[in-house]
Amino acid sequence: MLSLDQLAAFVSVVDLGSFTAAADKIGLTQPAVSLQVKLLEQRLGVRLIERVGRRAQPSPAGVELLPHARRILDDCAMAKEAMTPYREGSAGRVRIGTGGTASIHLLPRAIAAAKKRMPDLEIIVRIGNADEILRDIEANRLDLAVVTLPASGRSLEIEPFYDDEILAVAPKGSSIPSGGPDAEFMRDKTLMLYEGGNTRRMTNEWFINAGIRPEPSMEFGSVEAIKELVAAGLGWSLLPGMALKSGNPDDLATSPIRPRLARQLGIVLRRDKHLTKGLREVIKCLREFRVNREHEA
Repeated sequence: MLSLDQLAAFVSVVDLGSFTAAADKIGLTQPAVSLQVKLLEQRLGVRLIERVGRRAQPSPAGVELLPHARRILDDCAMAKEAMTPYREGSAGRVRIGTGGTASIHLLPRAIAAAKKRMPDLEIIVRIGNADEILRDIEANRLDLAVVTLPASGRSLEIEPFYDDEILAVAPKGSSIPSGGPDAEFMRDKTLMLYEGGNTRRMTNEWFINAGIRPEPSMEFGSVEAIKELVAAGLGWSLLPGMALKSGNPDDLATSPIRPRLARQLGIVLRRDKHLTKGLREVIKCLREFRVNREHEA
C-alpha cells in the first residue's frame, strides 16, 4: 500500500526543490524525508527524484506520479475536513424506531427540539410493530426505540419515561357516565379498536378483567382513522390520551375509564450502545417532552 507520509514527502521535495526545505516544512529531519522518498521509490520500482545541480527535481516517472499524489493528498485532506463536524459532535445520524401514534404525537416535538440544537443532525424514523423494532435495536439496525412497554431483551436497556392514559372516545354530545365508563357500559357500544401491539393487549385485558370478551365491530392499524370514524358518529373507542391532544378534539367526547388504564412508553437501546452527542440529545429531548406534558396536565 502507498503511504500518505511518503507521498507528502515526495510532493514537498518536488515543490521546494530540496530535501532540507521539505524536512523543515514537514517537521522531520532531512534523513527521514530522504528515507520516505526512498521507500516510495522502492514500493513503485522507479526513481522519482533526480538531482540537477543543487536542486531536486522529479524524474519522468515522478512527473507522471505528481498529479496523482496531489489528488490523493487533497482527497485525504477533504476526508479529514468532512470528519470535523462528527469529531466536534455537531453532526451525525440517529435512527429511531417507533409505533404509529408516537411517530405522530410524540417524536415530532422531540425531533424539532434536537434539530434546533444540532441543525446538521440527521434523524431517520422507522415505523413498525414493537417486536420488529426491538429486533432491529438488538441487530444495531436502529439506534433508539420508543415503544409501548413491556419490552424485553438481554442486550437491551429499557427506560420507562412516559405514562399515557387510555381514554374512552365517543362522538361529540354522547352521554358519558359520571366518573367515566366501565367495561360493562362499553359492552353494548359499537367498538372500533386499534389492532395489535401492547396497547391492544392492555385494552383486551381491561375488558377481560371485568368478565367481558371485547368484540369490536371494526379494527384499524391507525389511531387517526379511528378518531375520524368516531367523530363521524360510527362508534366508540379506547385510545391513548397522547393521540387526543391534537387535531380537532372538539369533535370528540373523551373521558377517563374505570378502572383507570394507562400504557407506559419506554426508551430502548442496546446496553453497549455508544452514546454519540446526537443520540444523547435526542434522548434528552424525549425526557423533556415528558416534563412538558406533565406541566401541561
